Amino acid sequence: MSGLTVISGPTAVGKGTVVRYLIEHFDDVHLSVSATTRAPRPGETDGVDYYFLSHEEFELLIETGQMLEYATVHGKNFYGTPRQPVETAIADGKHVILEIDIQGARQVKAARPETKTIFIAPPTWDDLVERLKGRGTESVEEQEIRLATARVELEAQSEFDHVVINDEVARCAREVLELMQA
Repeated sequence: MSGLTVISGPTAVGKGTVVRYLIEHFDDVHLSVSATTRAPRPGETDGVDYYFLSHEEFELLIETGQMLEYATVHGKNFYGTPRQPVETAIADGKHVILEIDIQGARQVKAARPETKTIFIAPPTWDDLVERLKGRGTESVEEQEIRLATARVELEAQSEFDHVVINDEVARCAREVLELMQA
């Protein structure tokens, strides 16, 4: 199994949890580490969870064509995928997952139409709100911004090849893996 799959969905839907499950349970799945200009959250490690870059460093990567995709998220921080590690892993026969936002998913699909795109959706809107507030990692103001963005993101799910409901992590991850292997 090799190729590229984009996993996307609204904030707090559990994308990272599903992807971690896939990485921990299936050897042939490789996660591409994204870059961001936001500050690390408690417990995050540079080069493992994200490459934490300054705005200047990120802009240089964009200008030199070293980003497969990138976007400004929530109106203030860059997020993106460095191109070279993805291309190297695919060339090595690995199946690469990009866990990225809707804007990035659109860019990757446009650049690489063979990419599989999977949208992770919450069981209900209330579940999504509960998950975001339960994380306790964002201020009330930031939660409001993220929920407004989530409403827009949920409307985009029809653009994806597949939609998977994250009602239970292991079940959701198995369904994602089946779609990746199809």
